[in-house]
Amino acid sequence: MATQLQHDLTGKVALVTGSASGIGRDIAETYAKAGAAVGIADINLEAAQKTVDEIKQAGGKAIALAMDVTNEEAVNAGVQKLVDEFGGIDILVSNAGIQIINRIDEMAFSDWKKMLAIHLDGAFLTTKAAVKHMYKDNKGGTVIYMGSVHSHEASLYKAPYVTAKHGLLGLCRVLAKEGAAHNVRSHVICPGFVKTPLVEKQIPEQAKEKGITEEQVVSDIMLVNTVDKEFTTVDDIAQLALFLAAFPTNVFTGQSIVASHGWFMN
Repeated sequence: MATQLQHDLTGKVALVTGSASGIGRDIAETYAKAGAAVGIADINLEAAQKTVDEIKQAGGKAIALAMDVTNEEAVNAGVQKLVDEFGGIDILVSNAGIQIINRIDEMAFSDWKKMLAIHLDGAFLTTKAAVKHMYKDNKGGTVIYMGSVHSHEASLYKAPYVTAKHGLLGLCRVLAKEGAAHNVRSHVICPGFVKTPLVEKQIPEQAKEKGITEEQVVSDIMLVNTVDKEFTTVDDIAQLALFLAAFPTNVFTGQSIVASHGWFMN
């Protein structure tokens, strides 16, 4: 039987971390439109509730979850609340993240640890909590990590970010092997520069650091290796996340998918 593309998540339950804003919010809204019940997990509960309200107004199903992804108890409680509300969990999108720009020789150890805790500890803790439910009766599920082109490349002044994003490839690949027996698959989405508040904040920071204009930061640094000087969009990433979550087979498990207008081709 031929594999047929799907875009329907009816009956599925998804947890998206860091989904009160940015890429996470767009993924959550896209999943809700596709029929999934979505847990909007964020450290900012008020903002998460606003996202939930908008999803419900559009006819979708969602719940707000206060979640510090570096806190094991908070993660476990949030996942359990989602399962109690909607009956299970089928999709995890580990998206929560921050950015801190500085040179290695000037980077505070506390900033290094904070970055790795949010990106890597958060991915591990949410994965561990989610797969307990996905493994039960080999029900299966999809785990998507929000990587970056920096999962494959390096840039100046981003040591902990680049290190963390590389680390997600390893976690994804191990989960692909461990989860296969339980019908759990894993992916890393690797966007190029996406025009989110996180990236908008970086433009003046880098301009100041390097003594150049903001326009030069965009053209000569952020988009210099793209084929068309175009930013990746939040919708590009949300649609890719939908494609992977709804794909009917496990053929892509353990893979990173780069969405970057040609920056880093493999």
